[in-house]
Amino acid sequence: MDQDTDTATDTVATPALTLKDIARQAGVSLATVDRVLHNRPGVRPDTVRRVKEAIARNAFQPHVGAAELARARARRFAFVMPTGPNLFMQQIQAYLDEMSAWLSARRLSVEVVATDVFDPSVLAASLEALSGDYDGVAVVALDHPSVRAAIDDLVEAGTKVVTLVSDVPSSRRHHYVGIDNIAAGRTAGALVGRLAGQKSGKVAIVAGSQGLRDHAERIFGFNQVMASEFPRLDVLPVLEGRDDDDRSEQALARLFGRHADIVGLYNVGAGTPGVARALSNAGREKQVVFVGHDVTVLTRRLLLQGVMDAAISQNPGHEARAAVRVLLALARGEPILREQEKIRIDIVMRDNLP
Repeated sequence: MDQDTDTATDTVATPALTLKDIARQAGVSLATVDRVLHNRPGVRPDTVRRVKEAIARNAFQPHVGAAELARARARRFAFVMPTGPNLFMQQIQAYLDEMSAWLSARRLSVEVVATDVFDPSVLAASLEALSGDYDGVAVVALDHPSVRAAIDDLVEAGTKVVTLVSDVPSSRRHHYVGIDNIAAGRTAGALVGRLAGQKSGKVAIVAGSQGLRDHAERIFGFNQVMASEFPRLDVLPVLEGRDDDDRSEQALARLFGRHADIVGLYNVGAGTPGVARALSNAGREKQVVFVGHDVTVLTRRLLLQGVMDAAISQNPGHEARAAVRVLLALARGEPILREQEKIRIDIVMRDNLP
């Protein structure tokens, strides 16, 4: 009778090979094996051949994490972030802090460099000061010639550069981590127009700076929808508050004083406390449709109070993790998992607050 049985053998399991074993067989250093595995320059063709033959001979499958830990040099990433009380940017920094154990396990360190991202000369100088000190840089960038030049210089020097939240696509940056801002602006326009119902009147826009590409693209998308779908609503010239609470409040207060028929308000960036104060001080919080960005402690409260009608949201934790993962993939010469790193646009209202 046939039986399914396991055949017992007196074999001893062969220990798994390591990068050190491959280096010893090929007669090279551990660092050289690592360079060959990641297709980095600076290794002679004959040495590359010996390493690859040793890998093939042993059917060696390198473990990426082990290879990273075996590397002698730790990697440093810098996140260039705006100064000031921008709650969304503070959330990104908080999520970076939460990643400390994950970063340590991969011999990574992340340092936050705070600067005035609205001043191109200051931002460019901050980027230039990073050259040679970091393996990767993530920057909330102003789309300006001097900033583009500073990014290009970093890339030329071998630094991996990722733009975060706001892009500079004409630069040589390697990747952008953030939402589709034109789509976000179009979403805001559709919300303001539909929530205004049959009202006619004016719509105010408050931005940090139209020099920030994310703000400029949001305004472009917003105006596209307003012009094509809601011609009864007249969009006023953009106010720039540099994401500052007091500036935003003062600019909007003056606008309310000049226009009694404002029925919609789109806050493109931060400065939300100032925008909300101007709206309340004018006694218009129940008459004006107010759409802004991001779910923070403040916008959550404004949504619950009915002062704010909707927030266009992007996940700050996802952005923080995606930026680090993309920089790490670039530094290792590995493919970027684009679908994983894609940042979604969410619409949050009082009734679906997370």
